[in-house]
Amino acid sequence: MTSPDVSELRRARRDAGLYGRRKGKALRPYQAGLIADLLPKLQLDLSARIEAPNNLFPDSPVDYWLEIGFGGGERLAADAEAHPRLAFFACEPFVNGVAKLLVEIEQRGLRNIRIHPGDAGDLIDALPDNSLSGVYLLYPDPWPKRRHRSRRFVSDSMLIRLARVLRPGGELRFATDIDDYAGWTLARILRSPDFVWPARSVHDWMTPWAGWTQTRYEAKALREGRRPAYLTFVRR
Repeated sequence: MTSPDVSELRRARRDAGLYGRRKGKALRPYQAGLIADLLPKLQLDLSARIEAPNNLFPDSPVDYWLEIGFGGGERLAADAEAHPRLAFFACEPFVNGVAKLLVEIEQRGLRNIRIHPGDAGDLIDALPDNSLSGVYLLYPDPWPKRRHRSRRFVSDSMLIRLARVLRPGGELRFATDIDDYAGWTLARILRSPDFVWPARSVHDWMTPWAGWTQTRYEAKALREGRRPAYLTFVRR
């Protein structure tokens, strides 16, 4: 698969932009301080392609994972703490979510997370071919109105871009509590030449992954009676 030119891809997407909120309520002074002082040390420089991901982390990681839209960062921080030899790329355009993750990183002393506080597509296109062992896409915005569905993160073109950076056998882990978005995603996976869905029984998509840490959004969905689906797709 030919690697895309980063600058050309960014220009091609510029009109689409990011949708949704970028900032919520005012940050607390501690959070604002972390945004000012800690984020610059952890933020990825995407002005050029990332040629050597191992140079970004101090502890010689054995594998690399990407989380797209990490929300408050509680699940990601727990995963990073439990697996210090893994490295995590983290994308989230919502400033308050970035601030919450920075609190987790500071308080847990994590060294294996690097952050892109913007469009996940820019990071995906900057990563080397076959560089990731897995990708988490958890509870993305479902854009339920029909006229907005083109804004959904999962698309035929995005699956091509994710396939480029995932190693053969790598996993795309997708969770949603919206039935329509689960069906939308499955339809695109099943027609993709790059991914397979190896599920064999309902248990395979109704059970969270091993070592799972529940997110705040997931807890809210369960309280409101929405049952999440946990879908694992494998790179051919």
